[in-house]
Amino acid sequence: MTKVTLAKGLNAGLRKAMEDDPKVLVMGEDVGKLGGVFRITDGLQKDFGEDRVIDSPLAESGIIGTAVGMAMRGYRPVCEIQFDGFVYPAYDQIVSQVAKIHFRSKGRVKMPVVIRIPFGGGIGAVEHHSESPEAQFAHTPGLKVVACSNPVDGYWMIQQAIACDDPVIFLEPKRQYHADKADLDTSAEPQPLFTSRVVRAGSDLTLLAYGPMVKTCLASAEAAAGEGKSIEVVDLRTLSPLDLGPVYASVRKTGRAVVAHEAHVNLGMGAEVAARITEQCFYSLESPVLRVGGFDTPYPPSRIEEQWLPDLDRVLDAVDRSLAY
Repeated sequence: MTKVTLAKGLNAGLRKAMEDDPKVLVMGEDVGKLGGVFRITDGLQKDFGEDRVIDSPLAESGIIGTAVGMAMRGYRPVCEIQFDGFVYPAYDQIVSQVAKIHFRSKGRVKMPVVIRIPFGGGIGAVEHHSESPEAQFAHTPGLKVVACSNPVDGYWMIQQAIACDDPVIFLEPKRQYHADKADLDTSAEPQPLFTSRVVRAGSDLTLLAYGPMVKTCLASAEAAAGEGKSIEVVDLRTLSPLDLGPVYASVRKTGRAVVAHEAHVNLGMGAEVAARITEQCFYSLESPVLRVGGFDTPYPPSRIEEQWLPDLDRVLDAVDRSLAY
């Protein structure tokens, strides 16, 4: 058992997938010699060669279009989009081709493409480097969308995504890449990919999050415990398909729910989760399902991003408002 960061967990997971299947290859801007801007692919080109770890031109549409052709020929490409805000030039390829080919071919053509996207803020970057576009992909039929939140999930989930025959948008919280370490047991049995998980038990309120907000919500639950409040935290992990069985069970127990994400609240993932909870758990709810997120503006300059991002205080404010009903 070794202690790894999220970056090292993802790197080890990619390495294992490439060792296990020669059809797995990695492509993207600076993923080879440099090892990626966040060093997630560090050392892979040296060990697997330039034919399997491919430094692409600065052309996201070209990266994804090439991956579509390779997937149709039996390969399992893993594409890195360098930053979340750079994905939009590839959006047409993802929505018009990647998401539809399996359906369009009546199931005859599989599309095992993984599109890795570092997402979210908190790193003091310039514009186009700190966005949260997950709802746009989760809204697209034909795409699977997952978000890891910790090093252990990073290791297992990237391998499971690569093994999936459907296209997977794989969201990685960039501010967590080098933040925390966790014990990784590579002989353990991983949790299935498209499942959510209770990461802290509680009885007074259910707090739901994914990606970078899981750490914030765990810290909020710890702070609330000091005031005698018992908060259950659920890591959603999968955004499409949503796995809401554990969520419904938790809300029926606690009677209250708050959904938190970095993306702006309007038409975000929290809206869908809140609607589903209301449909399925209406008679268990003691208060409305509340949402916490970024403001409905483009991502701000880095000097004020800490005021824009939902933090412990904003999460606890929603917890207090819910418990006050």
